Amino acid sequence: MSDIDRLVVDASVGLKWVFPEPGADRARALLAAAARGDLQLLAPDLYIAEVTNALWKRAHLRGDLSADGAREALDRILGVLPEIVPGAALASQALELARAFGHPVYDCLYVALALRAGCPLVTVDRSLVRAFGPATGQVSHLDDYAVPA
Repeated sequence: MSDIDRLVVDASVGLKWVFPEPGADRARALLAAAARGDLQLLAPDLYIAEVTNALWKRAHLRGDLSADGAREALDRILGVLPEIVPGAALASQALELARAFGHPVYDCLYVALALRAGCPLVTVDRSLVRAFGPATGQVSHLDDYAVPA
């Protein structure tokens, strides 16, 4: 696979794989492209904690998901896990990005991975796109990313 065939996804995209919400069809199209071998999905190991925490919030704080539903959603998300890259390998660059852009290190781990892998980062987080899209040319909103057919 060439670099163009790789894509970093964040937790906001991964959650759309299991919930029927705006953008879910586009997120699932990324999964389909990965299943066909047209795309290699990447994420830092923080991804697992973020999707798990989001499921916990939906189940225990917002109450719009049962505990069993949260476990089932987590199983589905883990079943289609992107290639996971250790955050320790990205931490120094993420810290520098956070300092330079005044943006949280959590998000900067995803940006650092995209920069290191030389591939785009796709997110649903508009503040992340605003902060890094123009400066790096590698951060795109899911709505603006050309999903492989």
